[in-house]
Amino acid sequence: MADSRRTVIWAPSARAHLSQALSYIAGDAPRAARRFLAEVFERASSLETLSKRGRIVREFEGSTYRQLVARRYRMIYRVMPREVHVVAFIHGARDFERWRSEVDGTD
Repeated sequence: MADSRRTVIWAPSARAHLSQALSYIAGDAPRAARRFLAEVFERASSLETLSKRGRIVREFEGSTYRQLVARRYRMIYRVMPREVHVVAFIHGARDFERWRSEVDGTD
């Protein structure tokens, strides 16, 4: 049986948004920020073997994008044959269509 592990790759923008979230949390609670980072990385690393565990992103009709939720944040990713691409890390209250237009360049 072939190895079904995939490499998890974070898009620079997703990593930047995670960093912003951590900075915001750390402003009030540095230990909480460290726990949150550990939680996010644990979820992301689980995608190496359980790549399709997340729910389909409802805003993308007929989508190949999936998401995992970490507290109030959505980690949006796409499963490829050998890789999982984390394409976004956004707050759940953020206007998804606005984020999507920024990413698509249609703003």
